[in-house]
Amino acid sequence: MRTSRDYALLLAGQFLGAFGDNFLLAAILGPLTFQLATGEITERGVNSENALFSAVFFVPFIALAPLAGFLNDRMPKTSWLFGGNALKMLGTVVGLVGVWIQSGEFQPSRDWQVAGYAIVGIGACLYSPAKYGILPELLPAERLVKANGTVEMLTLVAILGGLWGGATLYDHARSLPICYLVCAGLYAAALAFNAAMSRTPHNPGATLGHSLGEFSSSLRALTTHPRLGRILLGCGIFWFAGATLRSNLQGWGLQVFDQAGIRDVNNQELAWLKVGMIMGIVAGSVLAGQLHRVGDLTWTRRYGMLLALGILPLGLVGGHLGIAAVVMILVAAGLAAGLLIVPLNAALQNESDHAKLGKTIAIQNFIDYLSMLVGAGFLAALTQFGLSPTAIFVALPAALALLSLGLRMPEPTGGSRRN
Repeated sequence: MRTSRDYALLLAGQFLGAFGDNFLLAAILGPLTFQLATGEITERGVNSENALFSAVFFVPFIALAPLAGFLNDRMPKTSWLFGGNALKMLGTVVGLVGVWIQSGEFQPSRDWQVAGYAIVGIGACLYSPAKYGILPELLPAERLVKANGTVEMLTLVAILGGLWGGATLYDHARSLPICYLVCAGLYAAALAFNAAMSRTPHNPGATLGHSLGEFSSSLRALTTHPRLGRILLGCGIFWFAGATLRSNLQGWGLQVFDQAGIRDVNNQELAWLKVGMIMGIVAGSVLAGQLHRVGDLTWTRRYGMLLALGILPLGLVGGHLGIAAVVMILVAAGLAAGLLIVPLNAALQNESDHAKLGKTIAIQNFIDYLSMLVGAGFLAALTQFGLSPTAIFVALPAALALLSLGLRMPEPTGGSRRN
């Protein structure tokens, strides 16, 4: 069937696009590990650069959320699968020009790379409502949980592969231009899969002015809805935790390897710490599709608490029991995270007004990326108070446990789809 073909093309394009996003970030930040080892930069400087590149990627999801929702309602979602990846390729070219002109040196080309990665973020912002909003247009409702699990699984595998690939290529080539060229190839392949998809339905009556007004009213309606508001809170908790983990990872990882007695760590070795977390999330995403039907959120609060408990040993144990123990702890934390996020995504899509699904997903992105910025600010504040990377992973579970208290879900009602 054509819908099955389009679903397969969606998965292929999504995998390559997400792989490219994370491949590029890992390559951009790759020089920092070696600069830290030689004393050219401090741990605070490493965290600052991580925060900067994360922020320029996150900010479009907040600033452009109303526009993204309008475009994905007004035009076929396939148009923005293609358009989003096209913008990502443009951003990659901007970064490539900068590192080429500056002979690949990190600091002289930094402004070019920041601008390029900001464009990549804009592309991702416009792409994201389409990748989730198109699922109900391709699949029946009873397949949404499993489809979301599959999208999440492939996305997380792509994140892992991209971070690993970007780190490994930079470690071996020590060349940012080569990394940028490879990333451009990934986006080109994603564009080819997007272009092969059949045109999906759209709403030609949507206007930008009306959409902007609806965005604020929809945001208010969704966040104050007894059930959908808590679903958005659960999604925000997942991404708050993820952003804090990622931003703290380089400093924490180097500290953990040092505690385990391992010196001269490179980016590829640091990537091993990401393997455990991502593989756990992949397993949790798949398991969620088997354990929960659409709308079954009875375990949401418990999954939030389990996520907090899974992260806590990262701070308490550190690397004193060895890297294998650290990876096992990361797997457990990732499993809870996957079980938390997949049923929430499926319920939001199924219980929201399908005529406004592009706007709903854009609002979800707004909440999620705002949560990521809060996570980065949380990390910055704790760092200013002098907490070490391992101590931060004690404070984070405490915050997650408190936030998870708000995740007790009421039963869905007939009004759940009127936002």
